[in-house]
Amino acid sequence: PMYYRGLYHFFYQYNPKGVVWNKIAWGHAVSSDLVHWRHLPVAMVPDQWYDINGVLTGSATMLPNGTVILLYTGNSDTFAQVQCLAFPADPEDPLLRTWTKHPANPVIFPPPGIGDRDFRDPMAAWFDKSDNTWRTIIGSKDDHGHAGIALMYKTKDFIKYELIPDPVHRVEGTGMWECIDLYRISGGSDSSEEVIYVMKASVNDEWHDYYALGRFDAEANRWMPLDPEADVGIGMRVDWGKFYASTSFYDPVKQRRVSWGFIGETDSPNTDIAKGWASLQLQGIPRKVVLDEKTRTNILQWPVEEIDTLRYNATKFSGITIESSSVIILPLRQVAQLDIEASFRLNASAIAALHEADVSYNCSTSGGATERGALGPFGLLIHATNSGSEQLAVYFYIYKGLDGG
Repeated sequence: PMYYRGLYHFFYQYNPKGVVWNKIAWGHAVSSDLVHWRHLPVAMVPDQWYDINGVLTGSATMLPNGTVILLYTGNSDTFAQVQCLAFPADPEDPLLRTWTKHPANPVIFPPPGIGDRDFRDPMAAWFDKSDNTWRTIIGSKDDHGHAGIALMYKTKDFIKYELIPDPVHRVEGTGMWECIDLYRISGGSDSSEEVIYVMKASVNDEWHDYYALGRFDAEANRWMPLDPEADVGIGMRVDWGKFYASTSFYDPVKQRRVSWGFIGETDSPNTDIAKGWASLQLQGIPRKVVLDEKTRTNILQWPVEEIDTLRYNATKFSGITIESSSVIILPLRQVAQLDIEASFRLNASAIAALHEADVSYNCSTSGGATERGALGPFGLLIHATNSGSEQLAVYFYIYKGLDGG
């Protein structure tokens, strides 16, 4: 994602010839508000020896002269992953409909010691004033310890690159890191304020996005977690749903960090073929990402404010008492989309009577909860038939932790 001459641009992994993963191209869409999108012609297709098996994930970098370049991973004729460069054929076109692959491609090959199929997804480059070079990070893994690693390169012209000798960061046992993101989320305006950076990686072994907060030493080219026990790949998840390969950009218009990811599904390939599509990209809602100032140990995410423009014909309900085993039907008109905000006030005496529960073995780690609290389930049934034969439950349980909290 990026912002260029009044429009937000979104590039995404796309197979124009089918609904299963094969010879991926870059789809392209633009928007003026992050909500309503216009599809454009495919930006790049696999048509060169260095990307004939797929134009894989990459990034957009804005240059000081106002133009933009794309760095992307090419899946070559031997399935080796190499880094490539593309630029707009007409920088004056605000839609950026046509892209030209640089004749010097590929510009980066896998370095010694890195598998040629474990080297992908260059992030947006940033400028380092200390030596007047641009820096980018590429995801990989080290089979010694099965470590996920972030490799940094520097360049003056985006054609010739120098590998920084040691990884920016590595975490043993986490496996291949994809779609690495590194950005400042707090501090910097005041010399007394701690500067905090987010490092995020998509962990290929699990197909989950992880992140950690830390400090970035620009002189040493190292990122270090604030809490080593909550490091990338072993600590906090970006999302607990089917959410993967997220990338972010800084929105210069509203001065915010905005993130996207794709929403995977669990349908079989045959089902995807029958329905004619698979997974969601533009349908995923862009999120504003900020530091949780109360804890300063995690990020907070919320749909961008532009989503509110889709709201109309609001219906409000209040003062509803939910008894045990009760189901209350809310009279709503039939619509294609609903944005639901719900709050529940719990009985204080019931909370005090809760038994303690060890919830370390729960839905997030085992695929199903093994214990239930004294309160719950309570919540909403959506996409429900009147008979209740079909329904999607969004519900909660209330536990008391072993520490009494």
